[in-house]
Parts: sequence; C-alpha cells; structure tokens
Amino acid sequence: MYDALYARQSIEKKDSISVESQLEYCRYETHGEACIEYMDRGFSGKDTNRPGFENMMNDIRAGKIKRVIVYKLDRISRSILDFANMMEIFQKYHVEFVSSTEKFDTSTPIGRAMLNICIVFAQLERETIQKRVTDAYYARCKRGFYMGGRIPYGYRLTNTVIDNIRTSMYEEVPEESEQLKLIYSMYADTDNSLGDIVRYLNEHQIKNLRGANWNTARISEMLRNPAYVQADIDVYQFFQSQGANIYNPASDFTGYNACYLYKGTVSTSRKQSDLSDKEIVLAPHKGFIPSKTWLACRIRCLNNRQSTKTCKPKNSWLVGKVKCGKCGYALTIRKAKTKWGRYFVCSQSGSRGSNCTGAGCTVYADVLEEYMLCAIKERLSEFSALKESLLSCISDAGEGHANMTKKIRLTQIEEEIEELLSKVSGASSVLMKYIDEKISELDAERKVLQEEIVTANVTDTEGKLKQITNHVKTWETLSFEDRQAVVDTLIKVIHIADGNIEITWNI
Repeated sequence: MYDALYARQSIEKKDSISVESQLEYCRYETHGEACIEYMDRGFSGKDTNRPGFENMMNDIRAGKIKRVIVYKLDRISRSILDFANMMEIFQKYHVEFVSSTEKFDTSTPIGRAMLNICIVFAQLERETIQKRVTDAYYARCKRGFYMGGRIPYGYRLTNTVIDNIRTSMYEEVPEESEQLKLIYSMYADTDNSLGDIVRYLNEHQIKNLRGANWNTARISEMLRNPAYVQADIDVYQFFQSQGANIYNPASDFTGYNACYLYKGTVSTSRKQSDLSDKEIVLAPHKGFIPSKTWLACRIRCLNNRQSTKTCKPKNSWLVGKVKCGKCGYALTIRKAKTKWGRYFVCSQSGSRGSNCTGAGCTVYADVLEEYMLCAIKERLSEFSALKESLLSCISDAGEGHANMTKKIRLTQIEEEIEELLSKVSGASSVLMKYIDEKISELDAERKVLQEEIVTANVTDTEGKLKQITNHVKTWETLSFEDRQAVVDTLIKVIHIADGNIEITWNI
C-alpha cells in the first residue's frame, strides 16, 4: 500500500502556491516511503468533479492507498458535504488523512472535530470569494464596461476608455446592421411572422454575414436584445413597467445610447419574456434601431403572439390578448360539440406544477367577442377625448427634442411624487405640510406638461382614428387579419377572472 499525495491549484497566480511546491511539502511527510502523486490543475475546490481526485478515490476503493497527504485542507475540498462524504470513505477503507501544514490527527475525536471546523471556514472563504467576484462583476456592469460574452450580430468590438480604465465597447458594422434594420421593420408589421422573415431572407438570398443560417430562434433573440435600441424615455418607461431595475436616471435616456440587459442578482425566472428584477444599464455604444420600432417588436415577443396568416390560429381574433386574471398566462381556445362551439380556457389550468384553477367561469368565445366589439365601439365613440392619447400608439411622426425632454421631465415628476409618498408614514406635521405642498407643485407641473405633450402630438391623428373607426363600422366584412390589426392597435391586454373583465387599452 502507498501514500497518496494530492495537490490542486485552480488558477496560477503570483500569491498562490504551485502544484509542484505543494507536492514537495507532502513528500516530506512520507519520510522516503513509496507514494503516488495525484494532481488537478485548473479545478475549483467547490466540488469533487476533478480527474486527479477521482483517480485517487478509485485507488482507495481498490485498497492501494493507506494514507492521503495534502499541503492544506482546502486543497482537497472546500465543501462541507463533499468533505464529510470523503472522510466516510476514508474511515471505511482505513485510510489516514494528513495535512502537512495543519498537523491534524484524524485518529482522535478532537482531531476530527478540528478538521470539520476548518472545512467550515474553508467553505465560508469560498463563498465569500464568490460573493466578491459577483459584486465586482455587477459594479463593472453598471459602469458600462464590456464583460465578455458573444458579440451581438451587427456589432464588432473596439477599444475605449471608461473612467480612465481601458475596456471595449460595441461598434456598428454597417453591412450587418442593415440586415437587422430590415428584420426589425418587417417584424414591426404585424402581418409578418418570424417564419415569414426567414423565408423572405432565404428567398432573396440575404445571407447571414457570419456564416450561420437564419432561423426563427436566432431572429427572436435579436428582436429581444436592447443592445440595438436608441434608448429614449419610452424605452425607459417600458422597462420600468416590466419591473426591471434601471441603473441610469430617466434624464440619461436621450435616444442615443443602447442598453445592456443583465440577468440580475436575485431573479429566478427562466422565462425570456420575464423582465422582473433584470438589470438595465445604458451602454457606451450608439443604438441604430429607433425606439418605436424596437418597442413594437419587443412587445410582440413579450406577448408571444404571431399576428400572421400562417402562425396565428384562426379561431378567434382575440387570441394572444386574453390572459387569465389569476396566473397571468394566456387563455387559449378549445372547441366543443355544443351550441357555443368555442370557449377560452387558461393554458396553465390543470398543467403539472401549476396551482391555477382557471378563470373561475366559462368564457364563451362568441360572447366575449361580441362584448369586446361593443367595448371597442364605445371606446372609439369617445373620439374627441381620446384622439390625443391615441397618437402615441399609431402616429408615424417622430418626436421632437423638446417633446422628448418634456416626457423625460414627466417621468422624473412621477418618480419624485412616488418618493415623497413613501415618506408619509410616520412623518411629523411639519414634514407632512412640506410633502403636501411639494406634491401639489409637482402635480401642477405634471398637468401642464401633459397638456403640452398632447397638443404637440395632435397632427395627423384624426385621419388615422377615422380609418380605424371605419374598420369597426364595417367589422362584419373585415378579414380575420384586419380584425387582429385593429385589436393589436387598440388593446394591450384583457384579463378575465371570476366573471370580471379588465381591459388595458393602448389609448
């Protein structure tokens, strides 16, 4: 039987001891007896998935090893559970354990107790290092540093300096960005699906300049990426409404820089559409997709709907808009051999791992469609009161710099009011008086800004509204796709639960 000398080094650094030096310390403990050396270079001590370690454990089970010698305890393990399992095997095969620099005697209860205490601190050190690395990563992210990873299509890397530190940033590749502009413009049109875009690119022999084939998954990933958007206040408000953590203030969203999207430190959702607790940071590079186009595409991806002839099922023009008011997932159409024929059910109701019991009532498709058509007509009948607000949804005219500045200020006012309201609880009478006065001032400024924004955007709205109104008046003669287009323009989402219908309008 032999002594086993084990050495591990995760990263070669000046202040770390090399594998050769570790083995030299271990050889001293053998006093010249025969030994077998096991080494793992470039492996962490967080687990035991290491080839050298596994070879040593196999030799122990084969009865070849009588003693294991390491330079230091944390060289063999930094996990309490792994170490406990390892020591159990050592005891089973009567293998002694020696740390050449810590002098443990595992033959006594005190020695084993001290060994366990040391492994606890070794694991604590590993977790502390992980936390420092994570914190440093996100600190650099928030400053706009390039953090590695795949370079998005449409960009290449170029050197730059941020806060006197050399780093890299994205730079537009005109040949690739032109292809992306085409893809975004096509998907912003609800008549086109991802499949339609792929077919168009292939039919017109528009090749991916990086050699990869176009496919719907790749294009969908591009359409969700905020690295392309000219991030203005509308983009800021979109991410804010989705629960994302936005690092930069609203005033920085001027429509020049693009954004970085990070998964965040607490988010547990694996859904790509879920933006809650994601980190949004303004990037140092310039975006090239207008915010209106990017948002139109992003919202389509978010709702996971395909408003096309080939991809959206022709069973109801409300599909993709109707959500369960309890779990938030889509209501889908089911058919039955009854006089009603079709009805909506929650897509998660009855599925494995879901606690949703459904919308709480039977939602007949014909009844809901008739109800929604009446609701749309009623909404449009308020034309004179709604024409200003609808512009933001259907106007093709770009916003001027002055109007964008007003929208930024409007967002800042909302945030200031919210912050003041958060201080109401426990406030003294003097502080309450100040809060009331300040909120009144901000509210007055908010109303003035809202009126100015509405007035600036009235141009060309009336004709577009009349066009939609005419579509609704001739509803029975409209095609399925035209009905979907009207609904997509007017309605954001419909939530149904326990007989209650809550409509969130785009106007």
